[in-house]
Amino acid sequence: MNKVISKPIKLLPGVTITYKQSQFVITDILDLESVIGKNLDTQRSQRILVKDISPENIITLKQNANNLAAITDEDWQEANRMFSIIKPILEAGRGRRVLTVKQVSEEHEISQATLYRWISNYEREQRVSSLIRPTRRDKGLSRIDPNVEEIITKHINTSFLSEERPTPIRVWKLIKADCLKLRLPVPHVNTIRNRIGLLSDEVKITKRHGKEAARNKFRPLLGNFPNADYPLAVVQIDHSPMDIIVVDDVNRESISRPFLTCAIDVYSKVVVGYYISLDPVGALSTGLCLSHAILPKEAWLAKMDITTSYPVWGKMKVIHSDNAKEFHGNMLARACKEHNITIEKRPKGQPQYGGHIERAFGTYMREIHNLPGTTRSNVKDKGAYDSEGKACMTLEALEQWFAIFIVECYHQQPHQGNQGVPPIVAYERGLLGDSNQPGIGLPERIADEYKLKLDFMPYELRTVQEYGILLNDIYYYHDGLRRWIHATDPENRKAKLKFVCRYDPRDLSKIFFYEPDTEQYLEVPYRDITKPAMSIWELRAVKKQIKEDGYSAVNEELIFTGLRRMNDIVEREHKKTKSARIKKAKQKRWVNAKDHTTKPVAVSVQPQNGLESIDDIFSKTILPFDDIEESA
Repeated sequence: MNKVISKPIKLLPGVTITYKQSQFVITDILDLESVIGKNLDTQRSQRILVKDISPENIITLKQNANNLAAITDEDWQEANRMFSIIKPILEAGRGRRVLTVKQVSEEHEISQATLYRWISNYEREQRVSSLIRPTRRDKGLSRIDPNVEEIITKHINTSFLSEERPTPIRVWKLIKADCLKLRLPVPHVNTIRNRIGLLSDEVKITKRHGKEAARNKFRPLLGNFPNADYPLAVVQIDHSPMDIIVVDDVNRESISRPFLTCAIDVYSKVVVGYYISLDPVGALSTGLCLSHAILPKEAWLAKMDITTSYPVWGKMKVIHSDNAKEFHGNMLARACKEHNITIEKRPKGQPQYGGHIERAFGTYMREIHNLPGTTRSNVKDKGAYDSEGKACMTLEALEQWFAIFIVECYHQQPHQGNQGVPPIVAYERGLLGDSNQPGIGLPERIADEYKLKLDFMPYELRTVQEYGILLNDIYYYHDGLRRWIHATDPENRKAKLKFVCRYDPRDLSKIFFYEPDTEQYLEVPYRDITKPAMSIWELRAVKKQIKEDGYSAVNEELIFTGLRRMNDIVEREHKKTKSARIKKAKQKRWVNAKDHTTKPVAVSVQPQNGLESIDDIFSKTILPFDDIEESA
């Protein structure tokens, strides 16, 4: 079965785009939010807003590569090996592509035809998983003989990791010779490549090129942040509690300090995305922050009632973070790798790392210290100020205040780290260029926003039974699951096939079932749709209480009974206790989580009262000189 995918939208002169169901070619970039396009049918040029450009849907052969969580480790390692080989070609640009392909072909002993096929597969979707082959390689082969394993390990450690720097194919030939001599089965050359791919870059460079080369690459000298030479080259991300107490929106009583997860562009100091929540920071808040950073901001600006533009979108090349545990998890690591985003950890004892995001947090908190209910930076600075008594801002109000501060103040003010240039101006110059430097061009717009959001959500692997799917001791069902009941694993007929089930920790009332044949997500609700929504944190609290009550096993009935009892306590006590008010505020936020994982429906937006064509003169067709008559 074929599948339909949406290509990323490239915004470069000469690229063909779709606007109002017509084909245009981009002839010029006006600014971060608009381009000049020439209609391919009428040959008329006009200004086109970037947000109105439609993604191009293409048909491609069905592969099993689009589902991140379902990819085997072996396939994932092979896809990463292939991508690492073609990456220099992709970065070389089309002007030098032929020469670079020839060089890479000779270096890796791979035919040019194969390289071009890999490049075509990758550029079709621009995802690493698009390089995975439709069928599993080496299917049916027995496990490697321990004696062969010993030979492989020996040659990787002594031959490959040496100053002679032999190629993987040369190492394989050495292994092959030893295996034939001992009458042992010869491993496939891809097995050797995969083993080498598991080695860290630092180990390979240290052993093959020397300690000095490794030191220069992995321990940069103090000074400016390395490689942050253009917008979205390096983005720093971190968490911090905000120096303010917020109140509930019913009784205006103090509840708690919220957490801020923020991502800034190191080159321009622009805030590319952020997320504010009362929930504990971790993989969810990081994933939501990254989604906000990568996706366009028009709908978010409307929600915040902000008219100032925020033309910041696109995938960053590198994410720089501390050693937080969420970046060690499989979900975020694989999602970033899928979208060709490199995760780098902050080295210890390197003060030039981490300083940008920490200084940014300092700037934000100094502004927050002017708000009622601030906790200041420390107890000494706070003095006798009654933070809880003075608190008056709800979390929603704080979110809007912070959005206005970032978009209308912080981005527009001169920034010392940019030699006095405002962040949004530095960002625009880096993309579009100025009289002193060329720009790199506008980043690609994400075509499938729904898929990207789900890529950064956690998942579990589950089978489908007669009752549906059991996840976290809760039953889920949809008629679309029927054909997968008791499905067996095609590679092991004795085992049940496990499917990827993604979920939003803030709202467990539905899960997202990945269908292998259509390669689309199916929203599957509770089997009993009368049950109330709950968050993962509520579920954990209920299970803990069930265990404390002496029950030996947890089931769905106990869970929802316990949830109802706990919510009754919250309703009764939220006027009296802070913990109940915090819980009540969190519940309201969790309800809004449905908006994040609701699949968008395309709508046709019509101009109101003809104002669009009247007020925006650039939206009119630009006439060629041949159509302009000289006045008498």
